[in-house]
Amino acid sequence: MTVFEATRSVVADDLDDLMHVNNVRYVQWVQDIAKSHWEAATTPLQQQENVWVLLSHHIEYKSAAKLHDEIHLKTYVTHSEGVTSTRIVEMYHKNSDKLIVKSETTWCLLDATSKRPKRISTRIADVFR
Repeated sequence: MTVFEATRSVVADDLDDLMHVNNVRYVQWVQDIAKSHWEAATTPLQQQENVWVLLSHHIEYKSAAKLHDEIHLKTYVTHSEGVTSTRIVEMYHKNSDKLIVKSETTWCLLDATSKRPKRISTRIADVFR
């Protein structure tokens, strides 16, 4: 299983009225790291021929992040079958390594031209193993 990692710094625009990172921002970060992982692991041709759409999203909020916190994000694909793939995203306080958020999402692969579901090829599945 290939783990893709990134780091984010919490800025004022990430905060809600309680001065914690807004839940909507975490969801955006889940999408952002999934896209970054796809772009880092695949060829330009694979990216041109395929697109992913989100089918379902489950997120658990374990702790709060605040302004200027450094967030360590990790993502990996746990399962791919047919046209769907399951991805985990974990976010940790960088300094304490305390889990903040854990997300499990199910994505569907689409043909970029027709926008129809497309079976995940062995070549694409192998990129995330």
